[in-house]
Amino acid sequence: MQLLLEIKNLSVDFITHHQQTQAVKNVSLQVRRGEILALVGESGSGKSVTALSILQLLSTPPAVYTCGEILFHHGPTPVNTLLLPAKQLQDIRGNKIAMIFQEPMTSLNPVLTCGKQVTEALLAHKKVSAHDAKRQTTDWFEKVKLPSPEKIFDQYPHQLSGGQKQRVMIAMAMICQPSLLICDEPTTALDVTVQRTILDLIKELQQQQNMGVIFITHDLGVVAQIASRAAIMYKGEIIEQNTVSEIFNHPQQPYTKALLACRPGLHQKNERLPVVADFLNKSQNLTTGEIAEPITLRDIQTSKSCLLKVENLNVSFPSKKNWLGKPVSGFNAVKNVSFDLFAGETLGLVGESGCGKTTLGRTLLRLITPSSGKIIFNGEDITTLSQQQLKVFRQNVQLIFQDPYSSLNPRLTIGAAIAEPIKNSKLETDRIKRKKLVNELLEKVNLSPKVANRYPHEFSGGQRQRIVIARALGLNPSFLVCDESVSALDVSVQAQVLNLLNDLKKQLNLTMLFISHDLSVVRYMSDRVMVMNKGEIVETGNAEAIYQHPQNGYTKQLLAAIPKVNGNVV
Repeated sequence: MQLLLEIKNLSVDFITHHQQTQAVKNVSLQVRRGEILALVGESGSGKSVTALSILQLLSTPPAVYTCGEILFHHGPTPVNTLLLPAKQLQDIRGNKIAMIFQEPMTSLNPVLTCGKQVTEALLAHKKVSAHDAKRQTTDWFEKVKLPSPEKIFDQYPHQLSGGQKQRVMIAMAMICQPSLLICDEPTTALDVTVQRTILDLIKELQQQQNMGVIFITHDLGVVAQIASRAAIMYKGEIIEQNTVSEIFNHPQQPYTKALLACRPGLHQKNERLPVVADFLNKSQNLTTGEIAEPITLRDIQTSKSCLLKVENLNVSFPSKKNWLGKPVSGFNAVKNVSFDLFAGETLGLVGESGCGKTTLGRTLLRLITPSSGKIIFNGEDITTLSQQQLKVFRQNVQLIFQDPYSSLNPRLTIGAAIAEPIKNSKLETDRIKRKKLVNELLEKVNLSPKVANRYPHEFSGGQRQRIVIARALGLNPSFLVCDESVSALDVSVQAQVLNLLNDLKKQLNLTMLFISHDLSVVRYMSDRVMVMNKGEIVETGNAEAIYQHPQNGYTKQLLAAIPKVNGNVV
């Protein structure tokens, strides 16, 4: 295959007033036409910095290219993109090398229609009329399997689902038919079925156009599904490169073995998940990366007493109102849902985005008012409680949000954020005792009390998730709702958070509703599982039984979308 891109000994530093940090160290890679290379590693490993360097998308300063070259083979002689002047670089960006970014909502302009944004890329690089540009854009909307392309052309990004926005980004990247496509985590936090269709689409387009693709991800399931070769990055360096088959079946480096071993799908419910530190610990054999057998957690006994009983719960949102402001039509987000949750149990709730999972979870905490039905917590119907009574009720129940960064106030130190609900509820009025309690909560989630004076932006994603968990535990709740609390985390950080939740459940005898679109994680964490589709519970049962022998067609569809290697869930 023809060589398309060659990165030679690339090193990138970031210089600030206080220090110089080396983000990428002597990275060398090759990408050929017609192949998909996966660039794999945890957040902060240097994947995105390497990819952004190809098109000089890093601000300089603070970024500094200390050595290396990036050779793009397009034409009679290769060009070093690091040395290209702005005008030549502009001709390559979006035209010969295109990029799909991680978060489509922030990458798309909210004040321009989707069609306008895609035609803009075409008009900038090709000599076509506005009429032809619109026609080609709608053709590409059809190629990326968007419903009603003509309608979506005139819609704004906020009017589309996450999967649809990602398809618009793919159409924008592909419309100029580039030779090289860079995909920077394009399926992170998408449902497993939507992820599958997006990956299949990228692979189909890549084969049709004979493109080279660099696919950046921390998800090994995605690697197994789409890539032919993989390069593993750790702390700015490429530590291992090989075919995907060899990486999965015969990993050489301890870090690669760690990433593969952390996957929840490989472990039974009562096994403690291994983490990267287990493989890289100095006391271990770094040559083989061997670790001890998985630690088995004590089986947590669930009580036969019903903590939460839901009867015929319905939640509707008005979609249209008359001139008096009275709803005349609505959308039923939760439809006639009934279930029991026993003390000490973890009940998994799984389904695609938009199926009503989050709405149901928030309704159980009375953050959303139900249209009808009963929610009985500890024998009391909370749908009839006054606002004052709800304040008391909410001390017993807490929510762990999907995005820890947006759920923390950036202006508050994490110590103040954890202390805030304790202070507001008057659980502890003495400032010194409250500070001591905050320190104890930080230690409980394996963080040092010394970090209490830092702000949220000074922590990694996994650390922020621990902070949110500490805040949720501050009021000694008996019931936790975990809303996609690990969906966007690296597999190794995900393992740490799942282990922490299991430890806390054992220590504090917590009851949990664990909401996720990832059936592998739900299976690992849960005693029982409910499968939700279009607002309804379509299947309920023992986690292992549903995973091994699903009865409902929708459940089978979710399981079929989970990537597998050699028959094993990735």
